[in-house]
Amino acid sequence: MGFFDRLFRKKSLSSVNSGGGWTSIFGNGFHVNFQTSERLSDAEIAAHHTVFTCISLISQDIGKMPILLKRKEEGVWVEQEISKDLRVLKKPNSYQNWQQFGEQWTISLLMRGNTYIFKHRDVFTGKVSGLTVLNPDRVSPLVSDRGEVFYRLSSDDLTRSSDEIVPASEVIHDRINCFYHPLVGLSPISACAMTAEHGLDIQQSQRTHFKNNSRPGGVLTAPGPITEETANRVKKQWNENYSGANAGCTAVVGDGLKFEPIAISAADSQLIEQLEMTTKIICSVFHVPAFKVGVGSIPAGQKVSDLNEIYYSDCLQSMIEARENLIDDGLGLKDIGFEAFLDLDTLIRMDSASQMSRLKEGVGAAILTPNEARKKLGYKPLVGGDTVYMQQQNYSLEALSKRDQKDDPFGKAETPKTEPKSHYQGVFKSENQYKKGCFVTHKGSLWHCEKDHLGEFSHENFKLAQKKWGDE
Repeated sequence: MGFFDRLFRKKSLSSVNSGGGWTSIFGNGFHVNFQTSERLSDAEIAAHHTVFTCISLISQDIGKMPILLKRKEEGVWVEQEISKDLRVLKKPNSYQNWQQFGEQWTISLLMRGNTYIFKHRDVFTGKVSGLTVLNPDRVSPLVSDRGEVFYRLSSDDLTRSSDEIVPASEVIHDRINCFYHPLVGLSPISACAMTAEHGLDIQQSQRTHFKNNSRPGGVLTAPGPITEETANRVKKQWNENYSGANAGCTAVVGDGLKFEPIAISAADSQLIEQLEMTTKIICSVFHVPAFKVGVGSIPAGQKVSDLNEIYYSDCLQSMIEARENLIDDGLGLKDIGFEAFLDLDTLIRMDSASQMSRLKEGVGAAILTPNEARKKLGYKPLVGGDTVYMQQQNYSLEALSKRDQKDDPFGKAETPKTEPKSHYQGVFKSENQYKKGCFVTHKGSLWHCEKDHLGEFSHENFKLAQKKWGDE
């Protein structure tokens, strides 16, 4: 009995599976076919190539996303270095890296509808020092008479868990499709078990068919009545000598026996169409586009980047958001001002054209600096690359608003033309008044007005600027 078992032994705890008609569809590694009530093991369901591919594809896509630790600064989430206290976000346990850990988390979620992450704590500090994905067959959620949630764990040497009952604070519980109880998730496999079984039956039937040299069964007929003992003996002898690996051998029969094969046309069986139907149904249950598992082709006119965006929003986003929130709550990141994010850039790392286009537009729109774009491509920073650049023909909204408030904001109205004012006042006349700075002609020479003047010409007020042509 563990420490938590002794601590909570006085509480009245009940399993969330007790007393419900839906109990049989959970636990023990089996999925129930609702239509036939047949119990199929995880291994049998996962043997269908489409189920295997969907689970493998989703788990690998989410597993390859590293964790980014961010803190909000001036309303913006800024990436931070992961400290030693949170090293579990890089190395969750001794036998898994983060990618392997993330894949196992997703596989458990898709195969069983539930993922249980046990938090190992340092005995001295009490801080989380490790995370392990528990075998869902060895975990049972419990509820106390006061509505508190606990988990019963069974011993497991790999995950270092023992037979004990622990509070919900020690387990990160991820679940999907909680149709019947908020603590019990339901795997997508439960909705496509019959389809997967149907596809496996078709493949098994074809395997037997081709082992029999592509020949269907037949009927041995006799000209007259025979006893049941004789019929069983003839049937056994025929199957042993002329079926399976011996199909095609020369048969020797007597007593008027005649073999009549049973022929089934491809149009009657329509095996290819049925197999394609099973694949499409399974893909729809997992929300995976069919082309992702090799069924059909990419629709004409569709870009791969657009289809991947659909795949992300319909299939991956919900699980990614849930995982980020669970990590925040499970490790108490919000209490210390951090939040965890899965790095979505890895989803488009192979689509270099889309990534380059996005970064180019970000730099051109003054959203990213050149060095920020280079960092995402794995290039070192350049001198001067930490500045946001904008083309000079772009105007601020404030400047445009001031322009639009004018009566003629675009300056299309015609403005009267004004002749440039000349400083030359023509030939000197005594009746005219001259201002300082003007020029006049007097006796063929050009004079500059030094002071305001009115009346007869005066050398005190005018200074010679240019002599008459020909005068020395």
